[in-house]
Amino acid sequence: MHAARLAAERHTTDERLVGLRRAFEEASDASEDSNADDEHDPEGATIAYERSQIAALIDQAQAHLAAIDAAEERLEAGTYGLCSVCGEPIPEGRLEARPTATTCVLHASASAS
Repeated sequence: MHAARLAAERHTTDERLVGLRRAFEEASDASEDSNADDEHDPEGATIAYERSQIAALIDQAQAHLAAIDAAEERLEAGTYGLCSVCGEPIPEGRLEARPTATTCVLHASASAS
């Protein structure tokens, strides 16, 4: 069940990355096709902002893939679903909502503050 959930998460993230990379390429191509100067053209700032936003989303997706890799390694090692702080089981609902979770709710809350 956990392996299937992680595989589905990987598939969704891979598809998101393909779309984001295509969007980034299109935004880059749009700016190359024009002789606009991003710094001085009123539309230039919008194009640069769009590329920056897409690049940030690509970085997030790649980080999520790394988290999926780590979760799959924990699954193979038999430590998937155990809190990395206290060693107690992570509630199934949390793993369902966030399959790459490494901490129980208590310790996730503590690290966020």
